[in-house]
Amino acid sequence: MIDHHRRIRNGLTALMLAKLFLAGAACAEAPLSASEWLSGSVKGPARESSAWRPGDPPPPQVKGHGNPQPVAESGAVGRIEVTRLDSTNPDMAGTITARNAGLPKDLWQGSETGTIADLILQSPARLPAMNALLQRVLTAQLLPPADSEMKQGQLFLARTDRLLDMGALEQAQALLFASGHGNPEQFRRLFDIALLEGDESRACETMNTTPGIAPSFAARIFCLAHSGDWAAASIGLNGADDLGLIGEQQARLLTHFLHDSYVDSDEELIPSERVTPLEFRIHEAIGQPLPTQPLPLAFAQSDLRANSGWKARLEAAERLARAGAIPAARLREIYTEQKPAASGGVWERAGTMRMLEAAISAGNISTALPRAFDEFRAAGMTDVLAAMVAADLPADSKGKAGEIAGWLRQWQGLPSNNPVAISPELQVAKPLTPADRKGEALLAAMADIDAGMDGDLPRAAEGIAMLRALGLGGEADLAAAQLTLLPHMTGTPG
Repeated sequence: MIDHHRRIRNGLTALMLAKLFLAGAACAEAPLSASEWLSGSVKGPARESSAWRPGDPPPPQVKGHGNPQPVAESGAVGRIEVTRLDSTNPDMAGTITARNAGLPKDLWQGSETGTIADLILQSPARLPAMNALLQRVLTAQLLPPADSEMKQGQLFLARTDRLLDMGALEQAQALLFASGHGNPEQFRRLFDIALLEGDESRACETMNTTPGIAPSFAARIFCLAHSGDWAAASIGLNGADDLGLIGEQQARLLTHFLHDSYVDSDEELIPSERVTPLEFRIHEAIGQPLPTQPLPLAFAQSDLRANSGWKARLEAAERLARAGAIPAARLREIYTEQKPAASGGVWERAGTMRMLEAAISAGNISTALPRAFDEFRAAGMTDVLAAMVAADLPADSKGKAGEIAGWLRQWQGLPSNNPVAISPELQVAKPLTPADRKGEALLAAMADIDAGMDGDLPRAAEGIAMLRALGLGGEADLAAAQLTLLPHMTGTPG
């Protein structure tokens, strides 16, 4: 009988804890969805090596304020309506103006929100010229489609998730802040970004002081512990575990995180098939850090923190620079931080880069540039080399170094003495007329241009022609130049 009463008491305690945590959790109907948008990239579409397909549905539709009647028709108590205090459509948010982005402000007009959102999530971004253009499209302040008022936030979240897909955490974070982060769906993404960048203190403070915004029970428990309330975190874990509100594997991970008795444990916890940022941080906190190489590209950002070793920072910076997620200048800085401790691989590129830096300063690149080009080409990184040093290379160099300097400068859209002639296959004789739905036409053109990287130059030519028709002649010229130079940059037959 005593055991029976104890079980009832424990059950009631767990139920009370569940209600307490649900009051602070945004996902009351589905508390198990702890940042699963990120781990969905494991099985995302084959766009780039960093493919990241968000798996979460868009946030609930939000209606506008409407037109309140200024005069009451009777003395009866009217129907109570609840609306958002801030009705600004997040789909209009951006970090740069349409003009600064070089895009028409009405780019999305004539299209449906769902169509544009789907196209954005699938847009390829392998060619550097198109990668840069896509980032401008995603961060620009553009008028949303006409039906956006009924689907507020869907396009915004698609833009944000595509930036996260590309590993561009800084740009995604800035976009989220531009729209305000009081929305649970937006905060969930900010929380994961904070975990990957090692800035969870601010995110947890926001969560602890903002009711209804916590993305999951596990996140709530983690932040209670992070803020020093270990007892509440432990009680919350026990209650959530008793009610089956967190998975068995996640409960074991949190148990190791919360209880001192596991500090010296030899038990090695096997990571989930789809690691979330929260699990990644907890693994690190309990002394079982996970390598970032097999994880989606965004995880590489965590290796850029100052507490990471130089080799880990180098490898992460290379991976991110290849995807255009960080400026190439940042990789250049990391290369020159120290002297390489060994040879081969990333060490070899770091050493080669130091010698090239010295050669550029001395004004003699005849030996250092060909060596650096061969080293970076072997790693498939000549585009990154171009982004790092092309502007510092003289346009009038001679010999092999002069030829390479010309390629690198032309790749970046800079003038060179002997530019490579654009491939005839990339030229369409008949100009195209821009479509009524300019945004859809632009995203389709970018996909066509991407096909040129796989050898389909006639299709790429159609995409380049459409860019010109949309008024993006500079981007079209750069895409044509990069596709033409691709055999030289990769060392493969044209």
